[in-house]
Amino acid sequence: MSDLRVRPATEADLTTLVRLRDGAARWMATTAVTGQWRPGELDEDHFRRVIDRDEVWLAEDAGRIVGAWELWWTDEAAWGPQPPVAGYVHRLMVDRDTAAPGTGRRLLEAAEARVAEAGRSHVRLDCLATNGPLSAYYRRAGFRVVGHLERKPQPGGAAKSFTLLEKEL
Repeated sequence: MSDLRVRPATEADLTTLVRLRDGAARWMATTAVTGQWRPGELDEDHFRRVIDRDEVWLAEDAGRIVGAWELWWTDEAAWGPQPPVAGYVHRLMVDRDTAAPGTGRRLLEAAEARVAEAGRSHVRLDCLATNGPLSAYYRRAGFRVVGHLERKPQPGGAAKSFTLLEKEL
């Protein structure tokens, strides 16, 4: 098993985070995991805002960055007002060129450990309702579907439907 280490991302990691996100989006476009992300959607400013407001984590293996994720402490846009019992995982990203098989699951486990360390009892995440393979991946990781969210279209965009998933720690 590889020696995966996680650390908080800093401003110095912004370019790496954009590269990881765009790489994951390109990979998704070549698989059954479609429609979730598109390259170029998020820039350094996005990750800077999340670092300032919540947490972004990077995973390293043998000195190379192999993945990252965002951990939010609230997510009212998707979940509405909630008591402070959960951490919300967003943008779980794996570098398919450098990461060992199973890295995504290990990143989820690291996120779960961080949520538990913060004294919270649940991990929550969401994915497009039409993204069956990603929803199944999360269910295999112990998450259960707890709801659905319909988002109205943004100007020039289409409405989106999301599956809400949760795991009790």
